Amino acid sequence: MTTVRGARGARPAGAVPAVEVRDLVKEFDERRGAATVRAVDGIDLSIEEGEFFALLGPSGCGKTTTLRMIAGFEEPNSGEVLLRGRSVRGVPAFHRPVNTVFQDFALFPHMTVMQNVLFGLKMAGTPAKEARVKAEEALELVRLPHVGARKPSALSGGQRQRVAVARALVNRPAVLLLDEPLGALDLKLRKTMQFELKTLQQQVGITFVYVTHDQEEALTMADRIAVMSEGKVLQVGAPDDIYERPTSRFVADFIGETNFVIGVLESTSGGIGALRLPSGRVLRGALRDDAAVIGDSLALAIRPEKLELVAGHAAGAAPAAGAAPAAGDPATSLPGVVTEAHYLGTDSRYVVRADDGIEMVARIQNQHRGYADMVSVGTPVTVAWSQEHVSLLR
Repeated sequence: MTTVRGARGARPAGAVPAVEVRDLVKEFDERRGAATVRAVDGIDLSIEEGEFFALLGPSGCGKTTTLRMIAGFEEPNSGEVLLRGRSVRGVPAFHRPVNTVFQDFALFPHMTVMQNVLFGLKMAGTPAKEARVKAEEALELVRLPHVGARKPSALSGGQRQRVAVARALVNRPAVLLLDEPLGALDLKLRKTMQFELKTLQQQVGITFVYVTHDQEEALTMADRIAVMSEGKVLQVGAPDDIYERPTSRFVADFIGETNFVIGVLESTSGGIGALRLPSGRVLRGALRDDAAVIGDSLALAIRPEKLELVAGHAAGAAPAAGAAPAAGDPATSLPGVVTEAHYLGTDSRYVVRADDGIEMVARIQNQHRGYADMVSVGTPVTVAWSQEHVSLLR
């Protein structure tokens, strides 16, 4: 049976998605009389019940506009949004089974925390006694049962963020939409709240759709990620799929740090491509673009932490400090010289220049004694990797 990965494990495929976006398009007039700008360009998404789904991309890529169309704050020019299988075209935001948490939290400053959480229940006509119980449960859920009588101004940034989540969850929406809700927090608190939000989502079991430009946030919290650029969805997958097996150079470049080596596709066999560099050297890697043909210009992409540094240039040479032995296969290695070496605490970052001018960044985990075990600038080394860690991308 086919299954879909999600926050609470595998679920049968074929169930009605919590959110479905079909060929969605949104255009804006940049200024009066000017040509329109297509902010969202025909995207398709299917988000499962109970999933923590992230829309990830740089500013201006269309992720917030997509969220606003799901919420009902914007109407698409064409295409369709379905919530639990029902089209919501023309349905106003306050009649959709969704709630939204914004970056600025949007709490009413003149109301207490309890009054803020109660507000949506009152608008829905919930009886006062029942509303009070639900509001108290929501504050308990976000671990703030003791702040109900305070005003938002008396709370820390992290507490205000949790109150905003409690207010959004108190009506138990089918989908909770979060538009960069951690953006206003300091770095340490933001990291803490990432784990708290993920734990909370798993507890309540509600579908979360989370907009962010922060790759670490998406990788930490999401069950699946949609990477967007210029109004299009470039890749959708689990965090490890996105990171380990990018299908485009943009995705590989945007998610984390990546080395790129440019060459021409010379041959393919069993999903492995041979890339000829301008120097004549041939390197191999997994071919991620099904449309690539012999003669195409491609980029070999590999993460710095997937590289090993081997002392010297000979095959079978001893490993450099902090590295594991490498096979010395000329199709998965480059001889060169260390030109930069930086101690970063958790790891060391090296820049190696190959004899044909290619530069590769390698990051070696710090499992030894810091500076004493680092490879010195000027040391001849071979940068080596496993073929499975390489992607050939258009």
